[in-house]
Amino acid sequence: MTLQAVLTLSAMLFALGLVTFVSKRNSIAILMGVEMVLNAAALNFVAFSYYTPSKAAQLDGQVFAIFIILLAAAEAVVALGIALAVYKQYRHVRADELVQLNG
Repeated sequence: MTLQAVLTLSAMLFALGLVTFVSKRNSIAILMGVEMVLNAAALNFVAFSYYTPSKAAQLDGQVFAIFIILLAAAEAVVALGIALAVYKQYRHVRADELVQLNG
């Protein structure tokens, strides 16, 4: 694959994640959109590090991608914990109806 093909795939993944994030009302679907956006960023880092002419800097993109994956996993754990607590309290996870989250 060429760099242009990988960046096109990443742009489509980013756009799909952004549309999912903006258009969905379910909290779990919004989290899935955020994960797609983060995966698109990680794909960009890996693609640019793979196609860089410098051999010394080729690992930088992979290291950033690992950090993004770890960040996404931590975000998913915390957000799903919050979503479960919200479901336990309100019996739904529709983000547009959760206007009073006190205490």
